[in-house]
Amino acid sequence: MNAQVDMTSDANAYHHYAKPAEPGAPLVFAFHGTGGDERQLSGLVSQILPRAGIVAPRGDVSEHGAARFFRRNGEGVYDMPDLAARTQKMIGFVRAHRAANPGAKVYGIGYSNGANILASTIFAAPGLFDRAVLMHPLIPFEPAPQPELSKVDVLITAGRRDPICPAPLTERLERWLLGQGAKVEMLWHEGGHEMREAEIVATAHFLSV
Repeated sequence: MNAQVDMTSDANAYHHYAKPAEPGAPLVFAFHGTGGDERQLSGLVSQILPRAGIVAPRGDVSEHGAARFFRRNGEGVYDMPDLAARTQKMIGFVRAHRAANPGAKVYGIGYSNGANILASTIFAAPGLFDRAVLMHPLIPFEPAPQPELSKVDVLITAGRRDPICPAPLTERLERWLLGQGAKVEMLWHEGGHEMREAEIVATAHFLSV
C-alpha cells in the first residue's frame, strides 16, 4: 500500500503534460529548455512519433521567472548538490511513468537545460532509457564512470558556434559517452544555440528506426 502511494506521488512530482501511448508504441519523455514549458517539445514528439506516449514535465526551478530543472550559480556553473537532488527526483518521476507503461520502449529528448537533466538522469540511472536525444547539452563536469551506458543509444545535436554550449565541451561529452560504451551519433550544424531543421530530421530518424 505504501509503495503504491509513493509511486503515485513520484508520478505527479512535476506539473506535466501526458498523452497515452497506443499499443506497441514507445513512451517518450520530453524535457524543455530554460524558459520553456511542458508544451515546448511535445508537439515535435507528436509529429515525429504520432502513436507514441508522451510525458513532458515542467521544470520546478524558477530563474527570474524562467522554468528550469535545476539551479545554477551562473552561465555554465551548476549548483551540483541541487543537480544531484533534482536528478534523483527526476529518476523517481521517470520510473513511476515507466511502471505505468510496462513493456514499452522508453525514449528521452531534451533541449538545452532539458538535455542537461536528461543527461544527468542517464548518468545516474541509464536503465531508464533505451534512447536519448541531447539537443545542445552542456555538461561542464566529468561524470562518474557508468558502464551500464553501453545499453543506451544517444544522439547529440549541437551548433558549432553555440555561445552557451561550447563545442569543445560537447565533444568531451561525446568522447566520455563513447568511453562508457554508449552508442553515440553526433550531428553538428554551423549555427549557435538555436534548434535547426537538420536536428529535427536527425531526431526523427534516430527515434523511428
